[in-house]
Amino acid sequence: MKINRIEVFALRAPPQGRPHWTSHFIVPTANEILVRLYTDEGIDGFGLATSYTPIDQAIKAFKAGLTDQILGEDALAPERLYQKLFRLTTSKTANEKGWSREALIRISAAVDIACWDIVGKAAKMPLFRIFGGYRDEVPAYVTCGYYRDGKDNQELRDEVLMLKEQGHTGFKVKAGGLPLGQDIERMAVMRQAIGAEALFMVDPNRAWDLATAIEGARLLEPLNPRWLEEPIRWEDDRRGLKLLAQKTRIPLSGGESEVTSYGCRAMLEEHAIQILQFDCTMMGGFTEGRKLAGLCELNHVQVAPHHDCFIHAHIVAASPAGYIVEAFTDPERDPLQAELFEDAPKIVNGRLKLKEQPGLGLTLSESAIRKFGERVM
Repeated sequence: MKINRIEVFALRAPPQGRPHWTSHFIVPTANEILVRLYTDEGIDGFGLATSYTPIDQAIKAFKAGLTDQILGEDALAPERLYQKLFRLTTSKTANEKGWSREALIRISAAVDIACWDIVGKAAKMPLFRIFGGYRDEVPAYVTCGYYRDGKDNQELRDEVLMLKEQGHTGFKVKAGGLPLGQDIERMAVMRQAIGAEALFMVDPNRAWDLATAIEGARLLEPLNPRWLEEPIRWEDDRRGLKLLAQKTRIPLSGGESEVTSYGCRAMLEEHAIQILQFDCTMMGGFTEGRKLAGLCELNHVQVAPHHDCFIHAHIVAASPAGYIVEAFTDPERDPLQAELFEDAPKIVNGRLKLKEQPGLGLTLSESAIRKFGERVM
């Protein structure tokens, strides 16, 4: 089944007047590459690539001939095509054409997901069943509590109560953007609002040095967090996580900021994290995500992927190591989750029920593509 046509869109939303901050950077409301692959047998599929950095380099790569590496390839051989595209990151061809490493990593992920969507449609099976079919429903939590200009603890409480009314039972709040005492106060406000039984996670986005992380974990323990996510600054985070794990009973998580599956493997080898949070739309696609899920199972580590609950639900549902998916149900924070799919699964009482339609089981909204998309090719 040969790939004979490719469509590429840059999905963006206009900047907000009141942006959502993590501890040290603004989160784009929409910043993704949509790849649609068409085959000579009439089956098509799509994949997404997500990035915190500008996606201009990925657009440049497509316009500079990268599609020639994809056209004519077998859509039913995603492992082979993924390896071909990933190997370009150390190729003379990429250097000559100006294809950046980050762009190739993002593009290879989107193309891989699109291929697997085609595989599922050709097999007439949803991907979570092809990947293992361990369950057909997964827990979901909502990420919230971003820093915003003028946002006080009352607004934080109101936000959390709104999300609780939507049916969420798990909540992750941002930390690291204020002095530690003020952040702990924010965490206490959130825990009080959601109640003692709800899942509660804290994400400093690699803002703390080791000493602050140790003290922060000590102060957070009475609030019973399910995990503390990427607490250590980037320059020594693996060693720092290992040292922090010796000082706290709070489970540690990480992986969102890794660039490859090899980086995630190295995190597991440190024996510091209990939860791995790779992102198939940022690196590796399903081809590498499945390998990481298997590695987690063998190392007694749970899988809680970063971002895009509808994509990652297939990985989480397929594996005994699968734990939970991350959702963004505030359209102001993530309009794509709200609008990109016509028939997305619903999150009810903190759980996402997968659909039995083949492949990803998702139908793109053409109106959303027109609204957020710029046709690249």
